[in-house]
Order: sequence, then C-alpha cells, then structure tokens
Amino acid sequence: MVLVLTGVAVITGAILAYINNITEAPIAQQKEKALADGIKAVMGGGELTVSKTDTVRQNDAKGKELTYIIYQTQDAKKNDLGAAVESTTGGFGGDLKVLVGFDPEGNILGYTLLEHAETPGLGAKADKWFQKGEKGDIIGQNPSEELVVSKDGGKVDAITASTITSRAFLLAVNNAYKAYKATPVDGASGATKQVKNEQ
Repeated sequence: MVLVLTGVAVITGAILAYINNITEAPIAQQKEKALADGIKAVMGGGELTVSKTDTVRQNDAKGKELTYIIYQTQDAKKNDLGAAVESTTGGFGGDLKVLVGFDPEGNILGYTLLEHAETPGLGAKADKWFQKGEKGDIIGQNPSEELVVSKDGGKVDAITASTITSRAFLLAVNNAYKAYKATPVDGASGATKQVKNEQ
C-alpha cells in the first residue's frame, strides 16, 4: 500500500512538473502582453514605447517595504509622455495590484487593475468605478493632494458597500504617484530607496 501511494505521488509530481515546464513560457508571454496592453491603455493609447523601467522601493507608515515599477514612456518622436506605475496594496480580499498612467505633470491619464481578490460584484467594481465619467472618476486628477474617499473627508465617491476596497485602491494610486515623483536620479532620500533598471 505504501509503495503504491509513493509511486502514485512520484508519478503525479513528475506529470505536474512537466506540465508546469510546458506552460511556463506561454504564461510569461501572456503576462508580458497583458502588461504591454495595460501600459498602452493607461497612457491613453496611441504609439508609444517604454524608454526606461525603474524600480522604486519605499517604506509605508508601518515600515513595510513596498516596491513600485515605473515604466517611462515616449512617443515616436522621443517626447516624454509620462509613466505607467505598477502599485500594490492590501484590499479587502487580498492584494490589489493597479497600473496607473501619469502625464509628465502627474495628472492621471488612466488605470487598470492587474490583479485583485475582491468580492465579485462589489470590490471588483474598482476596474470601472473610478474611470472617466463614472461616479468615482479620478481621471485627470493630480494626486499631489492625496485622493481620499468622501467618507474620510475627501472628494472621491467610494464604491457602494466597498469602502475598504475604495480606500485600498486610492492608496495604491497615491503611492504610485509618490513613486513616480521619486524617480529622478537624485530623488532617493529619507525612506525612499531607489533601484534603477535601464532597458
């Protein structure tokens, strides 16, 4: 009995390893394509290229190190279009990963949710709730003055019955803005530690 169970476990493990090996490259390619499409979408579409990728690490209020990836973008004439920033915070159901597009002045061009574990029909509405023309519209705003839900004294309408998700989403956007503004070469100071990864 023990030999049979051991044999089954070994064979099953080998099959799973083989399947993982086969699917690893296509999954990575799909993620790269989704990221490229996301960058284009949050930067307003059109022809653009990622000219540089920066990684910025900052400590939050609790001392936890957070990592942000900044994709600096340019148009075909090499004009600076701003950047798309990947930011992750803890939502109601788990991590909430957001990609936010900023113009050179720091105004929000667009956003997309890359990952979330929010409640379907409630917190999951964040993918549309804060878009242009929607109730919680943040497009065009500049987070130099932090974006805060109206329940906490701010000007942004929270998702109905999903205040925790709304707070987490806005925190991700505010943090993305701070990371974007910390990207100059001399921008690392205080709690900000910057790591450059040039393409």
